[in-house]
Amino acid sequence: MATMQLFCLPYSGASAMVYSRWRRKLPEWLQVQPVELPGRGARLGEALQTDMQALTQQLARELAPQIQGPYGVFGHSLGALLGFELVHALRELGALEPVALFASGTAAPTRREDYDRGFAEPKSDDALKADLRDLQGTPPQVLDDAELMALILPVLRADFLLCGRYAYRARPPLSCPLHVLGGAEDKATQAQLMAWQAETEANISLDMLAGGHFFIHEHEAKVLRLLKANLEVDLRRYEREALMESPAMWWVGA
Repeated sequence: MATMQLFCLPYSGASAMVYSRWRRKLPEWLQVQPVELPGRGARLGEALQTDMQALTQQLARELAPQIQGPYGVFGHSLGALLGFELVHALRELGALEPVALFASGTAAPTRREDYDRGFAEPKSDDALKADLRDLQGTPPQVLDDAELMALILPVLRADFLLCGRYAYRARPPLSCPLHVLGGAEDKATQAQLMAWQAETEANISLDMLAGGHFFIHEHEAKVLRLLKANLEVDLRRYEREALMESPAMWWVGA
C-alpha cells in the first residue's frame, strides 16, 4: 500500500499540537501532518484570521507544494469547516482532490442557521469561558489560570468569529468520499451531520460515538480505528482508479 499524507486541522482555540500524538498511534503508511493556523503554536507571531475564505486560500497556497501524492484531510469542529473549504481552495489551484475528507463534530455547511447563532460578534472573556465550560473540554485548572486564559481567549474569540461569519458558497460537489463523525451527546444532530452528503458525489459514512463535543479525545482509539479502516479502503480505491487511468495500462490491454 502506498503512503499517504493526512492533513489535520484543529478545532477552535487549539493548535496543531492536538494531533501530534496521532503520529505515534497510526501506521507508518499514514503520515499525519498537523496544520498550524496563524496566531498560535509555531505561528504565534502571525495575525489571527477571522475570514474563513481568506484563511483557507492562504492555507491552500502553503500546502499545495507539500502534497506529494495521495492525501487525506481531517478536521474537527471548526477544523471540519476549514478542511472542507481547504479542499475546495486546493481544487481551485488545480490540485487533485484528497483520497477522503473527514468532517468531525460539526453540522454540515448548509445546516448552520442555528448552529453558529451568537458567534458572529466578538464575545467577552466571561462569555468565552462559559462556552469552554459548556463544551467540557478544558480542565478547571486551565480555566482558573489567568496567564493561560490570556493566551487562549484571543485565539478562541477569533476562531468563533471564523465560524459565526462563515458564509456557505454553492459549488460543484467534491468527488472524494466524505466520512462524518459525531458525538452522541454533542449538539450537532444526525440530520445536520448527514447533510454533509450534499457536498460530495461519492460515498458518505456517518459514525456516531459516545461522548460530547470532544469525543475525539474521549474515544481517541476508536476514532483512530475508524480513520485507519476508512483510509485503507479509500486508498485502495484511489490506487485502482489511478491504475485504470494509466496510459501504460491501456496500452497493455489493447
